[in-house]
Amino acid sequence: MAIDSSGLGFTLTLLVFSGVLAASRAEEAAAESRSGPRILGMRLEKSDTPAGTTEKGVIQVTEGSDILFRFYGLHLLPNTSALIKFTELYSSEKEDDTFGALMTPVNRTCSELTKDIEVKSSMLVTNQNTSGVVSLRIKQLRKSEAVKVFGLCVRDMQEKEETWYLMDDKDGRVRVVEVAKSLLPTWLQVILICFLLVLSGMFSGLNLGLMALDPMELRIVQSCGTEKEKKYARKIEPIRRKGNYLLCSLLLGNVLVNTTLTILLDDLTKSGIGAVVASTVGIVIFGEIVPQALCSRHGLAVGANTIMVTKLFMLLTFPLSWPISKILDCVLGQEIGTVYNREKLVGMLKVTEPYNDLVKEELNMIQGALELRTKTVEAVMTPVGDCFMIHSDAVLDFNTMSEIMESGYTRIPVYEHERSNIVDILYVKDLAFVDPDDCTTLKTITKFYNHPVHFVFHDTKLDSMLEEFKKGKSHLAIVQKVNNEGEGDPFYEVLGLVTLEDVIEEIIKSEILDESDLYTDNRNRKKVVPNKNKRDFSAFKGESESKVKISPQLLLAAHRFLATEVSLFSPSQISDKVLLRILRHPDVIQEIKFNDGDKRSPHHYVYQRGKPVDYFVLILQVRDGARLLCLGPLAASAWVNV
Repeated sequence: MAIDSSGLGFTLTLLVFSGVLAASRAEEAAAESRSGPRILGMRLEKSDTPAGTTEKGVIQVTEGSDILFRFYGLHLLPNTSALIKFTELYSSEKEDDTFGALMTPVNRTCSELTKDIEVKSSMLVTNQNTSGVVSLRIKQLRKSEAVKVFGLCVRDMQEKEETWYLMDDKDGRVRVVEVAKSLLPTWLQVILICFLLVLSGMFSGLNLGLMALDPMELRIVQSCGTEKEKKYARKIEPIRRKGNYLLCSLLLGNVLVNTTLTILLDDLTKSGIGAVVASTVGIVIFGEIVPQALCSRHGLAVGANTIMVTKLFMLLTFPLSWPISKILDCVLGQEIGTVYNREKLVGMLKVTEPYNDLVKEELNMIQGALELRTKTVEAVMTPVGDCFMIHSDAVLDFNTMSEIMESGYTRIPVYEHERSNIVDILYVKDLAFVDPDDCTTLKTITKFYNHPVHFVFHDTKLDSMLEEFKKGKSHLAIVQKVNNEGEGDPFYEVLGLVTLEDVIEEIIKSEILDESDLYTDNRNRKKVVPNKNKRDFSAFKGESESKVKISPQLLLAAHRFLATEVSLFSPSQISDKVLLRILRHPDVIQEIKFNDGDKRSPHHYVYQRGKPVDYFVLILQVRDGARLLCLGPLAASAWVNV
């Protein structure tokens, strides 16, 4: 009985527990059926404007947009969208994280519903009735509002009164932000961007064009340019003189324009990267490359035609650019401009030769004049070995004067003993009153006129030499230097001759030839066309002048020598008159000239081995290239042997 009763008790207990569990499930099912649809959360499904979720998990949408929200819950039906409303929580750019935590159960009801978020459609529910999509419309915010936060309100269907409850977690909040508005209308922005590009190009071009025209160049253009260039230069020069002020104004204007251009492009494209790319391409192409290429060639014209705009921006930027320019003036000093020295000017002329309108002869003259100060007389002189000179003991007979005339020189150095010892200068015009028949000595002429000999040192510059020639002292100078080589005392060594013609030839970079020149270049000894300028003066020599002329003094000396020293010509053997007549005979006194080109000519020999002669020889005078001999009949073998 005890076992049975205990087993019976166990059975009853189990049955009671099962009944209670079944009753509980039935009550829950009945409660759920009585409670109806239940919303547990929502998320953003789709938006026609930029939308997303903040770092704190709050849904963020843009004003004036149409969005799709997906709601999650239980027993959702298409008419569940009527149970969804929103209320305004606060308007602030900072989200209040403590809002939900501070709300008490009393104030969790939605006292005021907003119409800023409008439910547009019924809920599109899934098969399980656990989620559905609802289309919402977000209205525009007020002008004073930048951000607004709304909370999701859900209505309880079991209560008789219409009560809306706020979901207190972040899943039930919607953050609405204003749409980024443009600063200006699109058409006005496009016009301003084009205008700013033009200004940017103008500033960039003027910075290159005007600053490249230094004050010195503007003065040159005003003095030697065309009428249009002179007009442009006169307009630009007043502001170009204020170089640093102009530079600061142009750079400030350029920076201001480029910055404004970038801001407008960013507002127009609504993209930072797009604005950077667009501004970079626009400024580089239209604000730098094109205007600088134009102003580098036509900077004078562009600068003159935009002078009013430049002055306007100089006035607008005055408060900032003028103090900076004054600081630069104090630190850097006054702007002088581009100044070319002699070497740079010659180099510029050579480089710009294909583009200027100067002919080659003009360029040579300019270059020669600029190089005149850098060259010395030693570089242009005629070496002493190539100079035509006359010995001071020469007799001005017909042959000597013919040789002087054939040389073609108007000034001839006269030397004593050796060619380096130049003592006088013979001018050809000094021979105007000299008769070759008189056999006048050269010393007589040089002492009468007494022309000064002008000596210069070998390192004298050509410009100083030209100044000396211009003073009228002489047009020929002897070039010498101090020779201190060796053990002896230093002495003056004659190197050559320099003339006014040599200096002028160096200036014009060309040789000057006249009708009497034998050489095209005295330094290189390049001869002219053979026999072109050669003159034959034998036509002026008569038959009676074919005999050799000697001076009366030399004739008297020969007469006295023969009469006193040679017994065969003593007065006891021959009278003085007869001896003098013999000496004046044309065949007695002869001249032998030595020809370097034909050294073995028979005319060079007075005696030849093994060949008898019927004359004797008395040497009267020896000079370069000729020998005067006194020849007569053989009178005694003893004289010949002597």
